[in-house]
Amino acid sequence: MKRILFISLILLLGVATGVAMAAKGYPQRNITDVVVWGAGGGTDICNRIIMAEMADILGVNINVINKTGGVAGSVGMSHAYSQPHDGYTLCGLSESNVTAGVQGGWDKKFDVWDTFIVGGSPDVISVTPDTPYKTLTDLIEAAKKAPGSIKASASGAGSIHHLNLLAVENGSGADFNFIPYKGSQDAQNAAMTGEVSVVVTSLAEQQQLLRGGKLRALGMLIPQPFEMEGLGTIPSTFDAYPGLAKYLPISQAIGFAVPADVPADIKAVLKDAFDKAMATEKVQTWAKENYYLLSGKSGAESKAVFDALESNFAWTLWELGAATIEPSKLGIAKP
Repeated sequence: MKRILFISLILLLGVATGVAMAAKGYPQRNITDVVVWGAGGGTDICNRIIMAEMADILGVNINVINKTGGVAGSVGMSHAYSQPHDGYTLCGLSESNVTAGVQGGWDKKFDVWDTFIVGGSPDVISVTPDTPYKTLTDLIEAAKKAPGSIKASASGAGSIHHLNLLAVENGSGADFNFIPYKGSQDAQNAAMTGEVSVVVTSLAEQQQLLRGGKLRALGMLIPQPFEMEGLGTIPSTFDAYPGLAKYLPISQAIGFAVPADVPADIKAVLKDAFDKAMATEKVQTWAKENYYLLSGKSGAESKAVFDALESNFAWTLWELGAATIEPSKLGIAKP
């Protein structure tokens, strides 16, 4: 009996030592971060900031690439998920990706990922300066009088920005002509070139255009107004249209993920690097200057956030008539 216990102890120690050695040996080569949205957008910039800090901590390069397209980032997610689940391929994503399943672009629940949340910035609805809309009421009432006549961009179908636009329509009675683009940067460029008159993206993404007078902010898609240095107060859309409270606010959760079945010791190394990167002065300063609210959640905390987002987003899209697959068919419970 003692011999069996001794052998078992040796085996257990061997496994523990092997895990420790695996963790100590990772990473041994460069890592790739596949961002599912376009270059220059919020998810892209956020990933490049955090990956630069994590690369210094891990002692390897982290190459950030963009793979856009599909439905709600499904092309990039599918590519990242198809790679070996060994910690050398990360997926730069956001809350918007949780709708890929109900829109037919992804055949899995979102819990196949383990996520790391950097943070997010609140959405704002803005117009180009050449439009006659000086207030949110001007815009909404014009959209009511001539349904479908006002073109609006909000990045890809199923993104948080698209969902926020749908919420504005349903909470106010407006009807816009939604034009989807690959990412927030493309959506904002469309406003600059006159392809659309209205754009819904985050304050972080719009800030330079707002400061340069290329966009005019009409309202924050959160219950509170927002004070922006140099521009004054951007009112809450809830003030003019209380009905928006039924659909809003919907918050961003930008970061990255690895497949959930990546070895635990590798995820522990990534978590350690992530936690240290989040605490760096560079990340803290960047967030403050760019209107980001930092999160830093990972593991069970992050999973809880994305589970709630998936449930909320998926069923909201279904109820708004913007989903092709009923969420329950994917095992997504109602909120």
